[in-house]
Amino acid sequence: MKPVFIAGPCVIESQEILDATAERLVEINRTLGVDIIFKSSFDKANRTSISSYRGVGLDKGLQMLSDVKSKWGLRILTDIHESYQAAPVGEVADVIQIPAFLCRQTDLLVAAARTGRTVNIKKAQFLSGEDMKYPYQKAVESGAAEVWLTERGNSFGYNNLVVDFRNIPAMAAIAPRVIMDCTHSVQRPGAAGGKTGGNREFVPAMALAAKAFGATGYFFEVHPDPEKALSDGPNMLYLKDLENVIKSLI
Repeated sequence: MKPVFIAGPCVIESQEILDATAERLVEINRTLGVDIIFKSSFDKANRTSISSYRGVGLDKGLQMLSDVKSKWGLRILTDIHESYQAAPVGEVADVIQIPAFLCRQTDLLVAAARTGRTVNIKKAQFLSGEDMKYPYQKAVESGAAEVWLTERGNSFGYNNLVVDFRNIPAMAAIAPRVIMDCTHSVQRPGAAGGKTGGNREFVPAMALAAKAFGATGYFFEVHPDPEKALSDGPNMLYLKDLENVIKSLI
């Protein structure tokens, strides 16, 4: 199975950053013969602090993502947090993502699936790979075109995550495609004084380890300058480094 690659800024900050990222993804697609799906969130509803930047909102965000799609010819993935968001998001996004914390929310899964789009369900930090058969069944039985499952680590004490790579083959027994979220898995949740920290230096190794365990997709949050990013900067890859990481996987 040809691997799927997903990449883009954690949250929509500006059209300039979206376009700079999209332009680079198009170049990588052309150079490496891959088909990277563009990812960014219009709203980050689960930020650590109420004062943290959340995004540009549903209407403006979908317009900006639609502009990326039409201008650069990239497929789009974005996440939803409320059932009412599914239908309008399904008009723009090729893949609708269910955040890890919400992967057991039946109404959210059903609403996403009923759009007929592909649904990518991220495994909760408190679930095993085997447990994901139930969210998967909810989405499949509700009409999703295709359902993917994504590994993103498990809670390990406080403010830390650890990846049990056995979850990848466990989920591969459930879904036709299992994706490794290589950047969220190196987060340090809430460990940076009211925001999430992270260790981006481990991202390339996370990807290679996931490949060894049978992953068929890879998710990378990237940014032209992660140190200035408004969300998830410590675990995002520098955009300039993405091509070499993808090279190592193909």
